[in-house]
Amino acid sequence: MTTTKRAIALEISDRLGINKQLAYEMVNTLFDIMRENLIDGNRIEIRGFGVLGVKPTKPKPAARNPRTGEIVYVPARRKSYFKAGVLIKKALYTPLDEL
Repeated sequence: MTTTKRAIALEISDRLGINKQLAYEMVNTLFDIMRENLIDGNRIEIRGFGVLGVKPTKPKPAARNPRTGEIVYVPARRKSYFKAGVLIKKALYTPLDEL
């Protein structure tokens, strides 16, 4: 199952008893701010949830195109990552019959 921004906004609206449009704007603003920070290379740490960040990759001077077999150069780039927090790890490693 996939959860969308709209579904998150509706859940916030229900839980807090606020206008759906306001909740959607709050969720959109939150994700815009997070996106901008990640693009700037900042690390986002949310206690109890996890860490989002960006790390550089090394260039690969001798990669191969699998279709043609020719050697191509792959430049260094930035890569996003997510590291789950303790509460999420604990829930994921709990056997399903205990939930």
